[in-house]
Amino acid sequence: MSDVTGTARWSGPSAEMAGQRNARLACLIALVAVLVLGNLANYAAPDMNYGWDIRVNCAAVEAHVDGLDPYYVKNLKGTRFSYPYLPATLDAFRPLCAGGFLVDHRRGVFLAIAVLCGVVLPGIGRTRSLRDVALRGLYVLGAFVGFEWVLASGNFAILGGGLTAAALALLLRPAKPDDRHDVPRMAGAALLGIVMSFKLVFCPVLAALYFLPLPRRRKLVLMTVAGLGFALPILVSLVFYPGLFSSWLLAITGGIPGQHSVQIEETNPSLLLWAQTIVDRVGLADSKPLVFAIYALAASALVLAPLGWSLLRAIRNNEGSLPARLDRWLIDHPQAAMRITVLAMYGLYLCSPRLKEYAFFELAVYAAVLIVDLPAAALAAVLTIGVAVPTLVSITGVTIEGGFVQLAVALMCFWILLLDFRAEPERLEQKAVRP
Repeated sequence: MSDVTGTARWSGPSAEMAGQRNARLACLIALVAVLVLGNLANYAAPDMNYGWDIRVNCAAVEAHVDGLDPYYVKNLKGTRFSYPYLPATLDAFRPLCAGGFLVDHRRGVFLAIAVLCGVVLPGIGRTRSLRDVALRGLYVLGAFVGFEWVLASGNFAILGGGLTAAALALLLRPAKPDDRHDVPRMAGAALLGIVMSFKLVFCPVLAALYFLPLPRRRKLVLMTVAGLGFALPILVSLVFYPGLFSSWLLAITGGIPGQHSVQIEETNPSLLLWAQTIVDRVGLADSKPLVFAIYALAASALVLAPLGWSLLRAIRNNEGSLPARLDRWLIDHPQAAMRITVLAMYGLYLCSPRLKEYAFFELAVYAAVLIVDLPAAALAAVLTIGVAVPTLVSITGVTIEGGFVQLAVALMCFWILLLDFRAEPERLEQKAVRP
């Protein structure tokens, strides 16, 4: 009887409409895949104008090996850019730069790491499938044209993306009541902390670990471990490379005259630069407090406040204090909790004051975890806005550098993901209990 009923239920107009919708979605995915692969093919031919970041990084490693201070651009061969990473990374990156293999074969190596991100990234409350892996891989490769920038510049954000994917795979494991030691999850927290130490401005992402579906004590332990992971490269640099640590501080604060440094005026598609642009246009270019006030307002209004309100809305029916209500809701809804954890990581990363073009690759890694669970309409919107539109802009030759295309599409994708969470916070829980 049930088989007959089920057949009748799915043989009517709704089944036909679902089939048409799935067919349209499959066509869209195929089109997006062709666009992404075609765009990346532009970087297949050797071009000495590309790969500037990897040449800077390996030149710094070589200068360090030769006993020179790598934070002075004059000691780096063939570049005018400065080395931005902590001194501890100079020896950590030495095997990568040995023999010039990575510089000569970066395209293939970077592509392999990006594809591996899609394979490693976890699902949330779903059985692992080839379809999901392919979607994640497509999003990592094409979303916000972040990987395009990584490939063109040769930036070591590719390593950050790969390590982030591994950290998420360890952190987003189904919680078990008897899993007290939680070694894999602690390893994931430590790894995420180390990744954040590559570029210090992204450290607020670690706060999102509080939304994991775990007892408060275990979450605080994970956040402590992540904080130690973040601090470890800094402490190692300070203790074992004191001279170079001083040079690094000078380099990143603009204390070395006549060379590239990190400043607020540096071009990057972040909310901070957007605020700076607004202040410049009204003729108050020197008003740094106003710039930071607009930046804080924009980050709160566009990302943080909607995220917080969505959480408050989800836990509104629970009893007790706000922290207790939140903790109970997270534990009672583990799939939704893991989803909001990654969404919070995405939002906090998006609010960074220094969000360079290549950093959108790491942002795409966070988003790729979330997209496979979306309904068909939301998935189509995210693929169109997050992948197809910026890829078409890039293919047509319109420059993205110095504009806010990446920021705009990343914000729109964030809102789609957040609105889906608000509309159906229980959907993942229901899917998780189905046979």
